Amino acid sequence: MSAFLNDTFMAAEAARLHVTDLSIQRSYAVFDFFRTVNWRPLFIDDHLERFFLSAASMYLPVNKTKDELINIVQQLVQQSSLSEAGIRIMLTGGYSPDTYTPANPNLLITCSPVKTATAADFEKGFSVITYEHQRELPYIKTINYAMAVWLQPLLKEKKADDVLYHYNNIITEFPRSNVFVVTKEKKLLTPARHILKGITRKQVLSLAADVLMTEERDIHLEEVYNAAEIFLSSTSKKLMPVVQIDNIVIGQGKPGVVTRELYRRFLEKEKNQ
Repeated sequence: MSAFLNDTFMAAEAARLHVTDLSIQRSYAVFDFFRTVNWRPLFIDDHLERFFLSAASMYLPVNKTKDELINIVQQLVQQSSLSEAGIRIMLTGGYSPDTYTPANPNLLITCSPVKTATAADFEKGFSVITYEHQRELPYIKTINYAMAVWLQPLLKEKKADDVLYHYNNIITEFPRSNVFVVTKEKKLLTPARHILKGITRKQVLSLAADVLMTEERDIHLEEVYNAAEIFLSSTSKKLMPVVQIDNIVIGQGKPGVVTRELYRRFLEKEKNQ
């Protein structure tokens, strides 16, 4: 695995951050993650735009331009010899003198093998549970996934693949994915507020525009339980059908017609990027 730390390329094993970094002391850092397809970073412009927005929102200056970051990523991909790779860009709070005040940020970029959802995974779909929780600063892609990690034993106990957050009976997102609901009236819904707006989510909304009516709005739990189809979207999972939620079978318990069509369109777009 290859890495880039601040201004130096190195083996990932050699990349080190001091214990005073705020990413370690206070989970104060932002990141973005994308992958390559046939050596080419997928939707990199959108990911970097979000990365810069997250950094600015956390008052962390990025000392590289967009073009410089793209060049670094391209070099890492070449060094890794991976045509299909995962790229993670992290900007930390820096080496704080008092373990509380942000300092000069550290920029860490890694390139490593990536595992993505397969066609077989798509056919199987996900069984999920719901949990009441609202992430802090949801529009910023921070490294704080404490709740998601804390919930892992519950997921194992419930034999669930993921957890869908809701607050005041309004759904928001999965810890690492966005959610879409297809109503029985064939309308595509996705939450509009209190979420991280994913890059794959953006692609889905674009691809769905000439397939069915779409709407970004608050979605109540009752609408989820009565949905015709549900699926999630993310960089590594692409589009993943949700076939069961809180022991309620969705649709026929298998990928629905709309989900299949959007999945097909997404794979086609991915291939042609």
